[in-house]
Amino acid sequence: MRPRRSFPDGTLERLQRALKEVRSKAEFQRVQCLWLRAALGLNANQVAQALGWRPTSVRRLQAQYLRRGETLWQRPGRGGRRHQNLTPAEEAHLLAGFLKPAERGGLLEVSRVQQAYAQAVGHAVPKSTVYRMLARHGWRKLAPRPRHPEADAARQQAFKKTPPGR
Repeated sequence: MRPRRSFPDGTLERLQRALKEVRSKAEFQRVQCLWLRAALGLNANQVAQALGWRPTSVRRLQAQYLRRGETLWQRPGRGGRRHQNLTPAEEAHLLAGFLKPAERGGLLEVSRVQQAYAQAVGHAVPKSTVYRMLARHGWRKLAPRPRHPEADAARQQAFKKTPPGR
């Protein structure tokens, strides 16, 4: 087994400062993982037991800190659209062609939008993808009601039987 690499000089002070500045539990545990090794000299199994982590996670984080240093804390968040076919701007451009007929009161046929979307991305896409895209851009599925909610079939029939002008 190879010997453990030591942390650079001043690491303990920086980690103690970082422990006071963290904003979330996950961030605190990541700093604490490094602090336990730097301050108390605990091995990966002991740190993992203290934090409720797996030893491989502890080793990975400590190795990343030794490799990257303080830049380890400046990682991007986990959010975002990782599997997007089109950017939001490209989606808006695609929908712009369907906007004018819809503004004049025309109906939007999702099958046509789906064909245009598939042509833009170069492969077939399910309708659910198109409906999610429409929802992202504020489009709603509106359909005319088949009948008025207060309609009374008996009154309509009675009205038809009355002669005009009475």
